[in-house]
Amino acid sequence: MDWQILLYIAAIVAAIGFLILCVALAMTLNSLKNTLKEVTGTVAGLENQLQGVTLETTNLLHKTNELAEDIQVKSEKLNGVVDAVKGVGNSVTDLNSTVRHITSRVGVQVEQNEDKIAQVVQWGNVVMGIRDKWNERKIYEARANSTYPPVEGQKKLPHNEQY
Repeated sequence: MDWQILLYIAAIVAAIGFLILCVALAMTLNSLKNTLKEVTGTVAGLENQLQGVTLETTNLLHKTNELAEDIQVKSEKLNGVVDAVKGVGNSVTDLNSTVRHITSRVGVQVEQNEDKIAQVVQWGNVVMGIRDKWNERKIYEARANSTYPPVEGQKKLPHNEQY
């Protein structure tokens, strides 16, 4: 009987151990179930957020494509302006070349006619001097011949006929 009691005790210990194992396994599975529920909720939330991000990304891509098309159109229009500015630049270069040529020709003509130009300047100064003297003479004569009305209450100076 000793063996039988030991066998029963061993069976009871094994049954208790199996019961503890089953309870622990049930608790672990229950905890895993709760964790999986939370993960499922998190994944559902992430899916909703991902859909929102996908929608925003799609909208941004559409706007980016529209902006790229707009930039392309404006770039093509700007090419015409650049060509026009290039033409203006070429015209200005040609004009500068022409002005340089004319300036050099004028310089050569001035050097060739330097004496004549000096004479013209001298005669111009003489004519201006004569004109200034003529104008001064007219002003002097006008003042000499003008009479001023007497002021009331003012005494007259004696008049000398000699002057």
